[in-house]
Amino acid sequence: MEFALTTEQQQIQKAVRDFVKGEFDKNLIAEMEANHQYPEKIWKKAADLGFIGIHFPEAYSGQGMGVMENILVAEALCAGDSTVGACLILADFASEIILHFGSDAQKETWLPKVAEGEVLSCGAFTEPDHGSDITSLNTVAVKDGDDWVINGSKIFITNGGPLAGFYSVLCQTDPEASPGYRGMSLILVEADRTGVSTTDVGAKMGIRMMHTAEVTFKDVRVPSSNLIGKENKGFYQVLEFFDESRILIAAQALGTAQGAFDRALAYVKSREQFGRKIAQFQVTQHKLADMATKIEMARLMTYKAAWNFDQGRIDPKLTSMAKMAAARAAVEVCDEAIQLLGGYGYMQEYEVERFARDAKITELYEGTREIQKNTIASALLGKLK
Repeated sequence: MEFALTTEQQQIQKAVRDFVKGEFDKNLIAEMEANHQYPEKIWKKAADLGFIGIHFPEAYSGQGMGVMENILVAEALCAGDSTVGACLILADFASEIILHFGSDAQKETWLPKVAEGEVLSCGAFTEPDHGSDITSLNTVAVKDGDDWVINGSKIFITNGGPLAGFYSVLCQTDPEASPGYRGMSLILVEADRTGVSTTDVGAKMGIRMMHTAEVTFKDVRVPSSNLIGKENKGFYQVLEFFDESRILIAAQALGTAQGAFDRALAYVKSREQFGRKIAQFQVTQHKLADMATKIEMARLMTYKAAWNFDQGRIDPKLTSMAKMAAARAAVEVCDEAIQLLGGYGYMQEYEVERFARDAKITELYEGTREIQKNTIASALLGKLK
């Protein structure tokens, strides 16, 4: 059993860390967060270096690498900065749906634009009335000749807004299907289609630079060729996408935890109280030990899930375990980082308060902690009679 990263993977980590050192300006980041401004210039530079869509085939402007390399990029970016990192690693969010299920034309049209930093991609699944329950939808797509006509709305859509290129929209296409999720399809909707409108969801606790929108579809007409994959198989395609995307969110959480830990560690090694460095106090040392252990456990689980995925051993149970464990570690480690910094930890200047705010979202999107537990328990118990 080999736990070491390959030379190429280590080089990728170094390249990302060098990028972070050169491009993540602390003062500029603070200003962008205060103004809820998307880090557009940094995103485009990351795309130029091949960090966006690194797991896309080279034919679509990717690097032809795997999920493992993608999460190494994500971890390093989020350790560098939790907010900017989140924006960059999710710039290609849900493009895997096109990659795995889309037609050749859909791939050729959109994947290069995402990888090259021309547009952001979006997955439109969650609805205002249903939240985590994507087995129930109000968004409907009706066949009209050679077109689909879509009506409905989606909420909390990552990347929704002015930089979005397209939405992969989960729609009810067979109203007679029972249960309803057997009649759902994914349809590609270009962001500039007539009838598509977006509204920013408003001030958020964290990830404030990221565009998050409510997207409304009013009599939106798209050609039948915009169907992604097979008709009435959209729900199952989304579940397969989650098996991959949840590993990425685990890596986001892992990097966020590592970044908060790094800042806390540097602080306690320099801060003096009661005549000595606070790192010399046993209570501080025990906190650091607990934090480091939580991070390492999350890392091992996340890396294993990524490695398994790349080997074709897709395991929803392990993916949910990794996502849940890493997200919880991020929340707890960031909280302890604030505690170690004391009053300074509560101040924006010292960053860890922002890492803590950003950490919480990893327990919410791509399935809440409770949804992950449902997946894990279902795999453990099987079908109960």
